[in-house]
Amino acid sequence: MKVVAFERSVQGTGASRRLRNAGKTPGIIYGGSAEPKLIELDHNAVFHALKKEAFHSSILDMEVAGKAEKVLLRDFQMHPFKPMVLHIDFQRVDANAKIHVKVPLHFLNTETAPGVKVGHGIVNHIANELEVSCLPADLPEFIEVDLGALELGQSLHLSDLKLPKGVSAVQHGGEENPAIVSISLPAGEKSAEADAGAAEGDKPAE
Repeated sequence: MKVVAFERSVQGTGASRRLRNAGKTPGIIYGGSAEPKLIELDHNAVFHALKKEAFHSSILDMEVAGKAEKVLLRDFQMHPFKPMVLHIDFQRVDANAKIHVKVPLHFLNTETAPGVKVGHGIVNHIANELEVSCLPADLPEFIEVDLGALELGQSLHLSDLKLPKGVSAVQHGGEENPAIVSISLPAGEKSAEADAGAAEGDKPAE
């Protein structure tokens, strides 16, 4: 995904305000062996790019002053109530160094999962993204989570995910094998089996 930016020579609150009034978004590129570089980008282009999933989890081709370099979106600041991007940060990427990136999860076969289709349960997304470690060339845009065999009352855990070659999950303490998604009955509802069991229990003893 290509991003076009322009070098920015001035900084400060006043300069940033003038940029925004001119339809530009101030930003910075940092990391690697080069010095941080102040940039400005077309606001509308950035605003619409932020709505795309790939913009958040892909290696971006950043062109500044005719030179291209690989970067990752690292942070952005939105106006509290206006649809305005106030500032955006990008990090340079070294092709030979592993990166840590949060990748979105795409859930497959949610409607045909036995726990939904037969058990009439609902899908609970415990996690919608996964932090991974990999070389830039191995970075996936998303990771698929197949619910095709998931029954009512069951969960899929981190160890159940099929990660692409060269990609590993990053965990920061907590559970060793956390749940990613589960299927359960809506609150207040009981399964047919539970109702049947309750009915059996209510019968008078013979």
